[in-house]
Amino acid sequence: MDSKISSIRSRVLASKIPLFLGLLVAILLVPQLAFADVYVPLHEYLGYFDSNGIYTVVGNVKNTNDFGIVPTITVSVIDDSKTISKIINHVPLGPGKEIPFKIKFPELLSNTPVLVNPEIIFQKAITHDIPIEILYDKTLVKHSDGHITGRIQNTGDQTIFYPKIYAVVHGYENVLDITQNIEYIEKIEPGEILAFSMYPDPAITEDVFYYSCFAPVDTTVIPVTAKKNDGDFDFRYDSGAWYSAAKFDETGTILSIKGYNSYPLETYANFEFPPISGNEKFSVTLNDEPIEFIQSIDEMGFWHVAFQVGPTSQGTLKISGFDKGLPPEMPKIPQWIKTNANWWITNQISDSEFLEGLDFLFEKQIVSVPERDVINESQWNIPSWVKNPTGWWYEEKISDDDYLNIIENLVKRKIIVI
Repeated sequence: MDSKISSIRSRVLASKIPLFLGLLVAILLVPQLAFADVYVPLHEYLGYFDSNGIYTVVGNVKNTNDFGIVPTITVSVIDDSKTISKIINHVPLGPGKEIPFKIKFPELLSNTPVLVNPEIIFQKAITHDIPIEILYDKTLVKHSDGHITGRIQNTGDQTIFYPKIYAVVHGYENVLDITQNIEYIEKIEPGEILAFSMYPDPAITEDVFYYSCFAPVDTTVIPVTAKKNDGDFDFRYDSGAWYSAAKFDETGTILSIKGYNSYPLETYANFEFPPISGNEKFSVTLNDEPIEFIQSIDEMGFWHVAFQVGPTSQGTLKISGFDKGLPPEMPKIPQWIKTNANWWITNQISDSEFLEGLDFLFEKQIVSVPERDVINESQWNIPSWVKNPTGWWYEEKISDDDYLNIIENLVKRKIIVI
């Protein structure tokens, strides 16, 4: 198998927010033009037809609050007399930070669409700064064809997996596009420096003047819903390409979706699907020709289908091998943590090994505490009597929610230190 494809390993796309679980916070409704705390500057919000003739809308969300948020942006376009709206569930955004977005409308028929001002709601959330910095030195270069190359550095003390860099592309007097690093970056170690490159859409290449608002993130996923066997099938993907118009065939076993890669370089795609039976075996074609891919399963029990995407390509992707019907409700706590719980209760694993599973729940915000001290693993601690409620949970005498509430309370009170 191609070495580039082999480098795409199983990953949890929701490194901050699990697919099946929203953040445990209140939703705050914020009219876009009424307040200045979370907003999209209208001079950084525009629509254009890309090199494939697809109407594309780009913008930049700014958070001026003193707390983190997860923004949800509604983008609407009037196509003749019809209004088409799409929702972007964006990545967590820290206080005083900004993050660009891009969305495409391949279904538009008019040559003169009208872009409506965006609407924003957000969830208050605990966020952590991503310790990735753009190196503003002579290595940051805008080239004659409009693309930019540069370097990033991990200034933190932990490995960062699957980082991505966004930026706003400017002309002389206006914003032209939103772009991202074209390379798939699996990880960046503490202190490590890696090169990146960004390409604007070929339709606006000649007008590029400069890049700004570089925004590093460690998770960028796009949610999609397709009708399947008389219900909704929710899945997600992460890619340097864009996918739309997802639909299943009448049997509910084959998913087709249109893909567009406007960039002149190869990129990647990684689809995440909830399991139906857990025994699915997928196959993938592009324009009815088989392509190489990797199928894997992540720590949350979700399937991943990953493959390379050719430069300046477009076509219909078909993924077959889905079981009929809709996925069952996924447990909030992964089964492997429940297995660990049984091993811990029966003294087959150590306290620290069990606490690694609980730490995973906090990392994925399955359970949340406003502030948690960052401590070394050698200082982790859990009283032996916590085995009692853990045993009740393993024996299903209490629910996942009950157990999560117990763990959250014990961590808040620093009875469990992790």
